[in-house]
Amino acid sequence: MGDVQGCADELDELVERAARAFGEAFELWLVGDVVNRGPASRRALERVRALADAGRARLVLGNHELSLLRVAFGQRPPAPDDTFQELLEAGERERWIDWIRAWPLVESGRLGAQRFAMVHAAVAPGWSLAELEARARRVEARLRRSRDEAARLLASEPEADDDADVLARVTRCRSVDAKGRWSSRPPARPEDAWHRRWAAERQDYGVVYGHWALQGLHVADGLRGLDSGCVYHGFGRDGFLTAWLPPPQAREPFGVPDPHFWQIPARGRYWRGGPE
Repeated sequence: MGDVQGCADELDELVERAARAFGEAFELWLVGDVVNRGPASRRALERVRALADAGRARLVLGNHELSLLRVAFGQRPPAPDDTFQELLEAGERERWIDWIRAWPLVESGRLGAQRFAMVHAAVAPGWSLAELEARARRVEARLRRSRDEAARLLASEPEADDDADVLARVTRCRSVDAKGRWSSRPPARPEDAWHRRWAAERQDYGVVYGHWALQGLHVADGLRGLDSGCVYHGFGRDGFLTAWLPPPQAREPFGVPDPHFWQIPARGRYWRGGPE
């Protein structure tokens, strides 16, 4: 499932559609950014947590969850467009913070014979799946060790701390230039899109990701980009909450064309800034 960003009504509709189709025989994988900018971050997070506690949801950290942690740790004040304040004011504030910092940075698995990784934003073009997992496990261990260690990592500059670079790249990257330098900005040239560089490496695993609402749903060999901008509905195109339903035993689940998507239309225009 793509970025929810507090669009709890659309999340509820998608989960209820899955329940009608599959009963309890489904597991929801979320690409991060469950919270922020939309109207109901807490309700979205509660729905996801109930599924996760029942063993029926997996999720990875997104840049908006990291923003919430930075605000909670006093590293920056809330921005005017942040909508997660209700989570920080709740009686269970510390419980939310500790649960979020325990989320993985990468989830991996297998569809049929195809290995894949789910991340929020991107992976480095040259990383094998094993290297991606190893780097992610180091970052996750630091986030989980203690609140103080998590705060230190979140305050570190990517240029000075390799783990901070991994955390930032996996949750924020959109472009990579010919010298391997990455940026959170959209690419100036099509060939600098991170996934174009990644595809050129002919990796043996697929990648499911979100984060890039301006790009929209991206379906290519080995790649499924699922952020279709539900929270940004009304900026020149309709927004949707998108889910990919790959057949579990498909021989080539990451092939194209691929008709296995559900899209829940946004119910309103929630945020006044443009898509990213």
